[in-house]
Amino acid sequence: MKFRSPAAPGIMRNAFLALLLVAACSGAAPVSAQDAKPVELVLFYARGCPHCVAMQGYLATLHERYPQLRVRDYEVNFDAGNARLFERVADAYRFKIEGVPTVFLGERVFSGYAESMQPEIERQVRRCLAQGCASPLGRVRGTAQARTLTLSAVLSGAAVDAINPCAFAVLIILITAVLGAGDRKRALYAGLAFSLSVFISYYLMGLGLYSAVEAAGVTRGLYVAVAALAILIGLFNLKDYLWYGKWFVMEVPLSWRPKLKGLIQRVTSIPGAFLIGFVVSLFLLPCTSGPYIVILGLLARTETRAAAMLWLVLYNVVFVVPMIAITAAVYFGLTTAEKAEAWRTSHLQVMHLIAGLIILLLGLAMMASRWLGYA
Repeated sequence: MKFRSPAAPGIMRNAFLALLLVAACSGAAPVSAQDAKPVELVLFYARGCPHCVAMQGYLATLHERYPQLRVRDYEVNFDAGNARLFERVADAYRFKIEGVPTVFLGERVFSGYAESMQPEIERQVRRCLAQGCASPLGRVRGTAQARTLTLSAVLSGAAVDAINPCAFAVLIILITAVLGAGDRKRALYAGLAFSLSVFISYYLMGLGLYSAVEAAGVTRGLYVAVAALAILIGLFNLKDYLWYGKWFVMEVPLSWRPKLKGLIQRVTSIPGAFLIGFVVSLFLLPCTSGPYIVILGLLARTETRAAAMLWLVLYNVVFVVPMIAITAAVYFGLTTAEKAEAWRTSHLQVMHLIAGLIILLLGLAMMASRWLGYA
C-alpha cells in the first residue's frame, strides 16, 4: 500500500512557483549577468601608502566577485601626469582632494580607506552594474566641453547685458547731466567712475549670489531650471521685439523711471557719479539680472570657486565695455549724448531681438549639454 500525503499537490505547486521566482530573479539581476555593461572604477594611490595597499586588495577581491568591474589605478607620488589627472578628475567631480587612496565610481567619491566603507562601495558597484554609470575619466572630457560652453555662455550672457537698453539709458542721462556744467573732461571721468562702480557692485552681487547657490548645492534639476529660465528670458525679449510694450517690457519698470532719472540728474561731480553707480545697479537688476542668474547657475554647476571668480571678472568687464565706449565717444566728439539717446530709442526693439536670440540659444545649448552628459 502506497502512502500519499494529501498536501503533496500543494507542496509541488509551491515548489514550482519558487523555482519560477528564482529563475526570474536570476534573469533580472544585471550584476550577475554575463552581458552586463562594464563599469569603470578609478583609483588614485601613492606608493608606500598602507591604506592604498588595503584599498587595492579590497578592490581586487571585489573584481573577482564582479568581473564586469574594471579597476583603473594611477600612482600619483612618482608620476606627475597621474597627479595632474587626479586634479582634473577631482575638479570634474567638484571634489576637494584630501589625500589617497581616493576612488571615483559613478556619482560617488570615496576618500581614504576603512573596512566600514566596503559595503557602501559594493552597493555603488551593484548600482552601477544594474543602472549603468559613466566613466569617471569621461567626466574629464565632459568638463572640457563644459568649459567651452562656459566661455561661450559667459560671453553671450555678458553681451546680452551689455546691449541692454536700460544701462545705456542710465549712462546717457548721467553724461547729459554732467555735460550741463560745460566740462567735457569731467563728463569723461564721471562716465568712467560710473562704469567702475557698476562693475564693482555687479561683481560683488554676483559673487554673493554664486556663494549662496554654491552653498545650497546645484543639482541637475536646478541646472535644467536655469537653462529653462534662459529660454524663457530669450522668448520674453523676442516678445519685446515683436510686440514692444505689450503686457510688460524687459527693462526698468515704468513706475521706477522718474525717480531714477531724478537721482541721476542731480549728479554733477565725479565722486557723485561713482556713488550713484551703486544705487543705479539696484534699479537695473530687474532688467539685467536674468542673464546674470543664468550664468551664475552655470558657474556653480561647472566651476570651482576660484575659476568662477575669474569668469565673473570677464563677465562684468564685457558688461561695462559699451558704457566706457559711449563715454569715450562723447568725450572725443564722435557723438553727443542727444545723438546717443536718439540711436538707443530707435534701436530698442532690435536690441531686444539680438538679446533674445543670444540668451535663447544659450539656454538651448545648456539643455543640449545636459542631455549629452557634459554638465
